[in-house]
Amino acid sequence: MSFTLEDITIRTKLQPGDLGYIIHRHGKLYAKEYGYGIAFESYVAAGIHEFYQGYDPARDCVWICEHHEKIVGFLLLMHRSGSIAQLRFFYLEPPYRGIGLGKKLMTLYMEFLGQGGYTSSYLWTTHEQTTAASLYQQYGFTLTEEKNSSAFGKPLREQRYEIKVPIR
Repeated sequence: MSFTLEDITIRTKLQPGDLGYIIHRHGKLYAKEYGYGIAFESYVAAGIHEFYQGYDPARDCVWICEHHEKIVGFLLLMHRSGSIAQLRFFYLEPPYRGIGLGKKLMTLYMEFLGQGGYTSSYLWTTHEQTTAASLYQQYGFTLTEEKNSSAFGKPLREQRYEIKVPIR
């Protein structure tokens, strides 16, 4: 299969089935690639539920990447207290990595962050997500905290990255 970034559409409106699919794919993909257990899928489900319960289209955003009407990537910006945002549930199907889609999503995230009046953003990941961490750092996020964890069914280090948003 041959495709480019231009073959991918990105929508920002949730549709029925999106949330369940994102939970499902996170569970399957992270189990296969990193050995995460059902606890990780449950964590994603709880976070997606929290996002939906507090969803405010003026403050929150989703980017759903599709190719031939199939979801191949996802990212969301979730408002937190004050003017803080959280980057969550960034995922790309393996065949869609390396074509610039991750950078496109990060650019869209940073644009929304700046336009939304946010002063900072943070995210949590694990030490195993080295490619993602490198991308976050390219966009100005810095590692601010690490803690040992076994929350996803195996020992790992959870990492918090943060960025201060320049005042416009």
